[in-house]
Amino acid sequence: MSTIALTRVASTERRLHAERLIGASALREAQALRYQVFSREFAAKLKGAELGLDMDDYDPHCAHIGVRDLTSGRLVATTRLLDHQAAATLGSFYSEEEFSLHGLAKLQGPILEIGRTCVDPAYRNGGTIAVLWGELAEVLNEGGYRYLMGCASIPMQDGGVQAQAIMQRLRERYLCQEHLRAEPKHPLPSLDLPSNVIAELPPLLKAYMRLGAKICGEPCWDQDFQVADVFILLKRDELCPRYARHFKAAM
Repeated sequence: MSTIALTRVASTERRLHAERLIGASALREAQALRYQVFSREFAAKLKGAELGLDMDDYDPHCAHIGVRDLTSGRLVATTRLLDHQAAATLGSFYSEEEFSLHGLAKLQGPILEIGRTCVDPAYRNGGTIAVLWGELAEVLNEGGYRYLMGCASIPMQDGGVQAQAIMQRLRERYLCQEHLRAEPKHPLPSLDLPSNVIAELPPLLKAYMRLGAKICGEPCWDQDFQVADVFILLKRDELCPRYARHFKAAM
């Protein structure tokens, strides 16, 4: 099993270690963690819910990575990765279920899609994300991927107020459609929101922006997950220098 040397100590009781999740048992661990997070926080309608799992037809075609607390043995974070070759076999990337991706075929270089990222609430800190990002960097380097893309979610339980407020901020600072334009298949319901309403970016979305990712259009309303999904694109050679240490070999 391939792992990275980076092991972060989040506290005296935690030793966090990144790993590749290989085999049926490891995949079920990831699916169980996803179910716990998505069902609890979003009341998501999940395939596999009767088994306590979040699973879909993309899982068998993806690589799965995670972060484990070596003290407890628990998997505390996970994400899945779908590359352009596997997407070609499937007929599409997962993101294409939610967005029409104009310009996708013209992107020069291998593409890796990230999705289903989740972190146990008790481990939502910079250290856990850094360990996960370190393993993601290893995958990027090994595959020579030039682009990382995927969706980041904003909760919609408030009717969309948070999503609309966050989008006002994202449009001003992070919107870029130079390489790709993401057109949502299910746009958010219209909402008349004062321009002075502000909301904090969800941790994962904030982490993507800090890496140097851009959003490529308006969000899609995922009614099964009750979230607004924002399509993000990160060009490897445009990584933010401050955070590129997690991706040093990719530079």
